[in-house]
Amino acid sequence: MELIVRQESVDGAVLLRVAGEIDSSNVGEFAERLATAIPQDCDPSRPLVVDLQDVTFFGSAGLNAVLACHEKGTANGASVRLVANRPEVLDPIRVTKLDSVLALYPTVSEAIVGTTSAKT
Repeated sequence: MELIVRQESVDGAVLLRVAGEIDSSNVGEFAERLATAIPQDCDPSRPLVVDLQDVTFFGSAGLNAVLACHEKGTANGASVRLVANRPEVLDPIRVTKLDSVLALYPTVSEAIVGTTSAKT
């Protein structure tokens, strides 16, 4: 399955909707889209929400890309929030203990509001 990444603005957040498989064959495209989606103004009230609900494979390459985006966002004052509710995405995050580093939410609306990070 090909990787599809769409960017939009929703309720003051930059939203990246991702669908398909994220692996070593397409992680470069994914990482580039993440890097360019971090808000230019680095306004913490304008988070980057990465919706991974339609991702069907999420390997180490995807984890590294998301972690690099999180680190860049943190360094630049931007909030990076992940939406994940599928085992294909949550299991690799949990196994690597990145659930203690990344802000995870079960829905896009909860991630946009960002009041409580749900360790789903």
